Amino acid sequence: MADGLLVLHALFVVFVVAGGLLVLRWPAVAWMHLPAAAWGAMIEFAGFTCPLTPIEKAWRRAAGDRAYEGGFIEHYVTAALYPAGLTRPTQVALGAIVLALNGWIYWTLWRRRRPADRA
Repeated sequence: MADGLLVLHALFVVFVVAGGLLVLRWPAVAWMHLPAAAWGAMIEFAGFTCPLTPIEKAWRRAAGDRAYEGGFIEHYVTAALYPAGLTRPTQVALGAIVLALNGWIYWTLWRRRRPADRA
């Protein structure tokens, strides 16, 4: 059950971060994304712990596993973004990929939404 909750929690985090892209395609998704994004921002800004984290840890302990220290973001996300042995050139390359990908997405969206040039 803890692993299932982990997957649900990860999907929620991805939705909070990138759900705006879904809203561009399906505007009605904003009714779910805006409260989720507000919740995610509040958790981060206020330094609160998402209630899913202690539940996951409790379920892991109940199953006889060891619960991790810290929060969900520190344990799963930070470790994935900054693994041991990460070099500066790799960081720069990953940053360039992120900028290029997002630049392409927003350029594409801008081109779709701008009015056609009148000749």
